[in-house]
Order: sequence, then structure tokens, then C-alpha cells
Amino acid sequence: MRKRLTLIPGIVLIAVMFLIPVGIVFQQGLFDPVFTMDHFERFATRGAYMRIFWNTLQVSAVVSLACLLIGYPIAYFIVRQPPNRRPFLMFLVLVPMWMSILARTYAWMVVLGKEGIINQILMALGFVDEPVKMLFTTGAVYVGMVQIMLPILIVTCFSSMTEIDQSLLRAARIMGASPRKAFREVFLPLSAEGAITGTLIVFILSMGFFIVPALIGGRKDVLMANVISSQVSQTNWGFAAALAIVLLVATLLILTVVRGLSTRLVHHNEEAH
Repeated sequence: MRKRLTLIPGIVLIAVMFLIPVGIVFQQGLFDPVFTMDHFERFATRGAYMRIFWNTLQVSAVVSLACLLIGYPIAYFIVRQPPNRRPFLMFLVLVPMWMSILARTYAWMVVLGKEGIINQILMALGFVDEPVKMLFTTGAVYVGMVQIMLPILIVTCFSSMTEIDQSLLRAARIMGASPRKAFREVFLPLSAEGAITGTLIVFILSMGFFIVPALIGGRKDVLMANVISSQVSQTNWGFAAALAIVLLVATLLILTVVRGLSTRLVHHNEEAH
């Protein structure tokens, strides 16, 4: 009975911070003031909104994959260091997270601008004769979002990797496995779940991102969150809520499918070993 009572504050917090706001969003999107699907019909029948939706999925997927390819090796490098060095290395990873996303995005505007440090270096070395347009491009959006999301994936992978029993790797080496084979056959399967979890977290956060595309992206780099923000500023509450519902449902469906596939993959690896 006491254990159940301790759950009450958490349940109340979830209800107040998540369930009630989501319920209000659904009410705004489905009732205007009576039940209607007009907002969803508008989204589905206008090509511009569908293109933005698919662009959001593409950007989120690319950012998630880039963070995985960059962050996993970094986390592996840190976990392979002596224990006394790991806190400092993780401190370096976490430092950017203590700065606001807005400040970091403005920093990229300075770095990627025509008078930015990258263009100055390229021109000083003679690689280009005039500044290269890097700001307000799709590439700038990818760079900005990856830089912001990367620490999240590194922390998630690092936490998973530190729980792996290092004696398993030593046993594999004693049995004649090369370092590469020991990593591939032992370490990688055991750390896969953490890597998948981190990638999903990055994907979910990327689906709702709007600061980076709004500040350093071009006209073709508008994401769903930017459209929702624009509709809210125009007080089109019903359509903004409908777009939010579409984004939420799509994210939950993708999350469910990927988690199901990853669970099967992890169980398959466990059975194989």
C-alpha cells in the first residue's frame, strides 16, 4: 500500500505535465467547436505540408544516423580510457549542453557566415577565391543539429558501455579472438541496445526541432515544428494542434516499430551468443 502511495506524486506530475496538455492539443485539433477532420484534410491535401512532413522525417533520420556514426566511436574511446581520465573527457562532452541552444546556433551563424572563420581559412589557404555560401543551407542545418544532439547520444552510449563486463572481452581474447573480432562479436552486440536508445532519443528530439532550421536554414529547410510555431503565432490554434497531433502520432509509430525491431535484434544476438 505504501509503495502505491509513493507513486501518486509521479502520476500527478505526469498527468499535469503531459496528459492534460496532450489532451488539450487533441481537443483543439479535433473539435472546432464540434468534431471535425478539416484540419487533417487540409494537411493531407496540400502538397507543401506533406513535403515539409517528409523533410522533417528525412532531416531527423540523417541527424540521428550522423550522431550515431560520430558519437558511438567517441563513447567507445572514452570507455576504453583509464577510469581516472573518464570524468574529464565526459566533462568536455557535457560542456556544450550547459549553453543554451540559441547561443550555440548563433555561434554557428558566426562560424559559417561569409566572413566566418571557415571561409577565412579556406581563402587564406587558397582553396577558394571568394566566400562559400554555407549559411542558410541544408548542410548548415545538419551541422547545427548534430552538434546539439551529439552529446545526448554519447552520454547514452557511454552509460550502456560502462555496464558491459570487461572480463567478457578478456575471455574472448584468451580464446584466440582478435581485438576486432572481440569487439564485433562481444562488445558491439552488448552495447547495441544503448546505441539504439540514444539514436531514438536524438530522432524524437529532432522531430520537434525548430530553432536551428529557423536561424541557419534556407527556405527549403522548414520543419514541422517551424510550421506549428508559425500557425500558433497566427492564432490558428486548430490547425497548429492538428499538425502537432500528426507529428506526435508519426513519432510514436516510428518509435514503436524501431523498438520492436531492436528488441528482436537484441534477443537474436543474445541467443546467438
